[in-house]
Amino acid sequence: MTDQTKACDRYLLKMIESMKRHVFVISKDYEIIAATNWGTAKTREKSFKHIQGKKCFQTFFNTEGPCDTCPAAAVITSGSSVLRHINNDNHKATCLYAYPMAAPGSDKEVIVVLDFNLPSLDTHEEDRIASNAFLRNLISSAVDGIIASDMTGKVIIFNKAAVKITGYSQKQAMESLDIRNIYPPGDSKEIIKKLRSEKYGGKGVLKPYKQTCLRKDGTLIPISLTASIVYEGDKEMATIGFFHDLTETIRMEDELKKTQTQLLQAEKMSSLGQLSAGVAHQLNNPLGGIMLFSQLMLEEHDLSEAARTDIKRIKKEAERCRLIVKELLEFARQTKQEIKLCDINDLIKRTLFLLKNQSIFQNIEIITDLPRDIPRAYADVQQLNHVFMNIILNAADAMEGDGILTIKTSYMPKNNVILITISDTGPGFEEGVLKNIFDPFFTTKEEGKGTGLGLSMAYGIIQNHNGKLFAENNKDAGATFFVEVPTKQT
Repeated sequence: MTDQTKACDRYLLKMIESMKRHVFVISKDYEIIAATNWGTAKTREKSFKHIQGKKCFQTFFNTEGPCDTCPAAAVITSGSSVLRHINNDNHKATCLYAYPMAAPGSDKEVIVVLDFNLPSLDTHEEDRIASNAFLRNLISSAVDGIIASDMTGKVIIFNKAAVKITGYSQKQAMESLDIRNIYPPGDSKEIIKKLRSEKYGGKGVLKPYKQTCLRKDGTLIPISLTASIVYEGDKEMATIGFFHDLTETIRMEDELKKTQTQLLQAEKMSSLGQLSAGVAHQLNNPLGGIMLFSQLMLEEHDLSEAARTDIKRIKKEAERCRLIVKELLEFARQTKQEIKLCDINDLIKRTLFLLKNQSIFQNIEIITDLPRDIPRAYADVQQLNHVFMNIILNAADAMEGDGILTIKTSYMPKNNVILITISDTGPGFEEGVLKNIFDPFFTTKEEGKGTGLGLSMAYGIIQNHNGKLFAENNKDAGATFFVEVPTKQT
């Protein structure tokens, strides 16, 4: 070998080393024959001796055999050069180029492997990894449930909110849940129809849509569903849905409606109370005159029996009018209120004592549940007696004197109130009637049998006690009145 050839070889070797790339030669048995850039300049010779003759996959990757992406294995199989793009443990983008070469002084072939990094690919890979991590965190921490599935129904995305809404764990959802099982039977088909239609947001899109979700335990959850189809070209690849739980929203809407109803009722009571007081006082004087002169005519004049009957009728109707005026005055809170601590159970017992021997209660079974340990309440005994008597008489009238009357009391420490429930087994209230039962002069009784002021006055009394009065129809039959009375003075 000439000096010029030796110099050329040294330049080539220097050039390879300056590339700072790993270049190694292996046999077809994967044994390392030669390597460059292995170790530092001082330790290179020692380091190379340490790896020479060893299997490349054991030395570089600590595996028992060539991996699936090994370019040397592909060269051995194909006999031609191979370029492979791989990711190592540090998520660095690397290319391995391998090609067959005749061994010097031999007819055997060896394989040369060269690795080189692609800096731009490294940067893109890091960005991709960071972007994917951010996207996963975004999906995982979303307030709404996010569920995606392929077109066979297999779940591929299932975030934490979806776990809370559906009751399925992420593992259960990803391994065995069919997307169709989170809807009531038949609903998933309708949703797909809507997604494929142009009517609900455009093809492949479903704008916010009220739907029910079937939880793992079988309960139904109201949700607002927004969904879309994921396409690859024209082919449907997957669906993704955003599930917003409406349970709390509906509860708040119901509470708001109840509050609005109570405020409206309170306004009615206030306006009518002022009107009733003025009207009642104006009616009292002429009614007193009618009753007085009717009595004088009966006592001082020699009248026929027919005339006496008519005058007695006038006097009786005047007395009835005066009772109505008295109710109006009580309704307008013109009577003095005496708030003091009282035993609600004793008050109910006294009311029942006065009523149970009345003829209308002869065929009514009265059931009471009055625990001894409930605290006393701040109330006007006479006014509460009037409230309970009115509700109980209405219940007896609704049952037409035959049924079961149930009265219960309980303490609600969270709100510091005593809850009194009065239930009957009558027909309950007709649709549209329940919302009007506390309105003044509203009655379902025949003309002449009710003034329509009883429940209005009861409502006003309980409101004046800073309590609540409302009613509901029972699921089976009848209705229940709920009375809440505070245990603390406000």
